Amino acid sequence: MKLVKPAVLFQQALKRGATKQGRLLGLDVGSKYVGLAVSDDHCKIASPFSVLERTKKNIDIMAKDFQMLVAGFSLAGFVVGYPFNIQGQSKVDTLQVKLFIEDLRKTSVLDGVSYTYWDENYTSRCVETLLEPLDINPVDAKTIMDKFAAVGILQGYLDNMNRSLVSEDLDPQE
Repeated sequence: MKLVKPAVLFQQALKRGATKQGRLLGLDVGSKYVGLAVSDDHCKIASPFSVLERTKKNIDIMAKDFQMLVAGFSLAGFVVGYPFNIQGQSKVDTLQVKLFIEDLRKTSVLDGVSYTYWDENYTSRCVETLLEPLDINPVDAKTIMDKFAAVGILQGYLDNMNRSLVSEDLDPQE
């Protein structure tokens, strides 16, 4: 796995999209679960996909699951939610994301796959606020929250990258 800048990953997805699908996978990494969201072919819209259980013993299985997703969705790479430092941010949260990515990298199953980090602050809280008025079973709510937190991460990234692309196209300096 190779860490790249956010704009580089987006450009890779767009280039790949010219010849075949160049989708992106959003990851909301938690201590017990990893929420997944996938972009459309044009890298405009994020949709909820799935939740994977995360344990110390199943990283090889998860890596193979990700490998199947890369092939099945023609993924250009991963957008990994990262709790960028804000006041009161837990260092445990940032550490668990880095350790998860490092564990995936060590499997060597995803060699050649690019990934980038994207701000995940408040994504889970926003989804939680939306779910509060609904009478949903707590187990189902957790699964929904993880998937939709991944959607928030990926959609935020896609919106930002697409806005930047439009801004570059409109730049009168060129």
